Amino acid sequence: MAITRVVMPKLSEAMETGKLLRWLKQEGERVSGGDIIAEIETDKADIELEAFGAGVLRKLLAAPGNSVPVGDLIAVIAEPDDDISAVVGESAGVPRPPARPATVAAVASAAESEEPAAPAGGTRLRASPLARRLAERAGVALGRIRGTGPGGRIIQRDVEAAVAARQAAPAASAARPSPVAPVAPAAAAPTAPTVARPEAEVEDQPLSPIRAAIARQMSQSKGPVPHFYVTAEIAMDRAVALREELQALAGAPKVTVTDLVVRAVALTLVRHSGVNASFQGQTIRRYRAAHIGIAVALDEGLITPVLRDADRKGVFQIATEARDLAERSRQRKLRGQELSGATFTVSNLGMFPVEEFAAIINPPEGAILAVGAILDKPVVVSGQLAVGKRMRVTLSCDHRVMDGAMAARFLADLKALLEAPLGLLV
Repeated sequence: MAITRVVMPKLSEAMETGKLLRWLKQEGERVSGGDIIAEIETDKADIELEAFGAGVLRKLLAAPGNSVPVGDLIAVIAEPDDDISAVVGESAGVPRPPARPATVAAVASAAESEEPAAPAGGTRLRASPLARRLAERAGVALGRIRGTGPGGRIIQRDVEAAVAARQAAPAASAARPSPVAPVAPAAAAPTAPTVARPEAEVEDQPLSPIRAAIARQMSQSKGPVPHFYVTAEIAMDRAVALREELQALAGAPKVTVTDLVVRAVALTLVRHSGVNASFQGQTIRRYRAAHIGIAVALDEGLITPVLRDADRKGVFQIATEARDLAERSRQRKLRGQELSGATFTVSNLGMFPVEEFAAIINPPEGAILAVGAILDKPVVVSGQLAVGKRMRVTLSCDHRVMDGAMAARFLADLKALLEAPLGLLV
């Protein structure tokens, strides 16, 4: 039977390394294609790594906690009598980054300081990936935390409680009065008024993996990619009315303005392949399908999960899948294929009081649409002054891929579709 090489997968365009969180299968265990064998931390999510071959997990070549370059061998699947020495030897000369040593933290209470830093008998600590990540960032040793999850597993709230206890300890010590020797009274001297200052005037916060990825990706975009911008204002009165009617349907999923915009963008992209395109050095690659990246704001930064084949999906299906992508983005539970492959991105700040903004292109895509809030504005309709709902959108374009006229035609058709939104239901 063929030997299967398990390598660190490339799960996003900007991914250069992945961190092995833990092995879910051990050496000597038999696995089948599709079995989850490990958890990988990327700059965007914690990913479950599938086995793409069947056999015995013969060799594990990366230890939990190590960061491994994309494409490097991390395990070998084969039958017990297969000779894997040549395959293992391929990676023998490749230096591996050592696992980061655990940080031992001062603990608030004396009872906690007496607990062992690791479970007795060498048993592996049970902790969720999120809890491990929070503990590492806070400098808290997992071995000193009592788990309250299922089976004593350490979960998010346990780490947060340990961090809060550690922060409270110095404050409690400072609050205790200490004996002071009596001092003879002295003549009062005029003093300058004191100004209360916070304990620290600045705070340096380490880059989260997501923020670090954004920094790398955007520096590869705004400088090298020649941006230009085209803005249009769209009458959203009928689109808002359509959304309200869809909401009134019994059992229908909640439809947002973003869902309507994504549907309209997808339909418009298939008619304007010059906008649904990317620069490839000596060629321009045009895409027949509309794979839409939908920007989701997290506390650590921005992530753009991909809604694939949006041009072939109706409004309700887009609404359901987009909500699922957003929820799993916040939980860092996206799958590998949902992290890359977008041909175009939509970024909507309409839930904030933002009338208009320009977004930065996410390479290798050729364009991104920035969507502002829907505002009530005075408008002229048939020569009469009225109040209308208006939304401004700005298309950021890669000038190597398209020119202003192509962008303008795309926005004109997008505007027409959103202003006559029954076309979104066809």
